[in-house]
Amino acid sequence: MGKVIAIANQKGGVGKTTTAINLAASLAILEKKVLLIDLDPQANASSGVGIDVEETEYSTYDCMVNDIEPKDVIVETETPNLHIMPSHIDLVGAEVELINTWQREFVVKNFVDVIKNDFDYVVIDCLPSLGLVTVNALTAADSVLIPVQCEFFALEGLGKLLNTIKLVKKQLNKDLEIEGILLSMYDKRLRLANEVVAEVKEHFKEQVFDTIIHRNARLGEAPNFGKPVALYDATSKGAVNFFNLSKEVLVRNNDGIQKSKKKKKTGTHN
Repeated sequence: MGKVIAIANQKGGVGKTTTAINLAASLAILEKKVLLIDLDPQANASSGVGIDVEETEYSTYDCMVNDIEPKDVIVETETPNLHIMPSHIDLVGAEVELINTWQREFVVKNFVDVIKNDFDYVVIDCLPSLGLVTVNALTAADSVLIPVQCEFFALEGLGKLLNTIKLVKKQLNKDLEIEGILLSMYDKRLRLANEVVAEVKEHFKEQVFDTIIHRNARLGEAPNFGKPVALYDATSKGAVNFFNLSKEVLVRNNDGIQKSKKKKKTGTHN
């Protein structure tokens, strides 16, 4: 059964789409079959993996509003094992168009449930808001990964997001969990950045990933070439950071390395 991870933070500029693209790509390169769902009308996740949204026949908007089958929306990317459901600017109007839809919070879940078992991981890139489309993503997800930038206003709005997650869990998706909090845009030379890291770890403890995403020029350049950073420059700090994050996600989900170790232990007891 595919694990569905929503990448969410209503605060813009925290590295959310960068995280969605590069976590999905890194998991794919580690031989997991991955689907990236772009639920942001800006479609940056789509262009960031080399998809020209103007040339695609359908988008996530069509799944949500026009009842197009999800399999007809999914396209392959240049990254082995990575597929995407691209977005489109039309998605801007989805919240208004869905306002009178029955069980409108479950529209995304309904089409994700159809295809999630065809993949090991489904990564959803949410738009920077806590509106109906984001609530749909949280209702469809098994867990939420929250990027937090290592800057002055790092915790601003985080409480509101956590409250929204709590409400969704209570009313719409009782199984929703927090996958982890990811510290991003870190510059070790800045005292403030180190203070933010310490503060977030003190508040959220085990929920914070060990991996920290450093500020890295290659991470910023890669989307201009329609590539995840691992394909653009596999030796860069950004690529290494995201490979480490993907391995940490696998460990947290008892997948891959940790799983094989457990099997060995069982064998020795037998």
